[in-house]
Amino acid sequence: MQRDERIQQNLRLVHACAHRFEGRGVEYDDLYSAGCVGLIKAADKFDEALGYRFSTYAVPVILGEIRQLFRSGGSVKVSRSMQELSMRAKKLCDDYRREHDGEMKISELAEKLQVDVCKAAQALNASRAVLSLSADDRDQDEGTRVCDIPVPSHEEALTERLSLKQALSALDDSERSLIQLRYFSHKTQQETAERLGATQVQISRREKKILLKMRAMLAG
Repeated sequence: MQRDERIQQNLRLVHACAHRFEGRGVEYDDLYSAGCVGLIKAADKFDEALGYRFSTYAVPVILGEIRQLFRSGGSVKVSRSMQELSMRAKKLCDDYRREHDGEMKISELAEKLQVDVCKAAQALNASRAVLSLSADDRDQDEGTRVCDIPVPSHEEALTERLSLKQALSALDDSERSLIQLRYFSHKTQQETAERLGATQVQISRREKKILLKMRAMLAG
């Protein structure tokens, strides 16, 4: 699969990740823009030889960029090149609206700007243009519009599972066994200690260290 195709097919994943952070003091457009940055980074660095699905790899990267947004004060830093692209995008959308009495599809905008769909979305968000880009059913095959894409509730749950799966895969076998016994098999610390040939105190200490390690990974 080509890079741009992978980006376009996973825009819903960005929406699903961004929805998790709504209502925390940062505008949704900024959340989505940060998520797009993460999606682009994931697409650039993804290596199929690693054996992961792209979505498994991309979710922590997307979430990491969104969390970085909060750490940096809640605003996306817009580069000069993005500002220029944003101005071009706004002009194209304004011209199209006047000529056609409607809104341009994000795929059409990307083609005119000669950028990928996610970067075109970033350009629109940076311009703060209030555009209604929801797709008509008859236009589904012609490209996805950037705003108001419906995100089923199960997709938000999926981002949680994918993030957790990624964090678990980064643990060594003994760490993963402890977490699986404690949080998936619901064993007590004493039962876990007996299964792993350790004391309850040792399990308690190891569990705290592993949870801190996982929280750090999930925090991006």
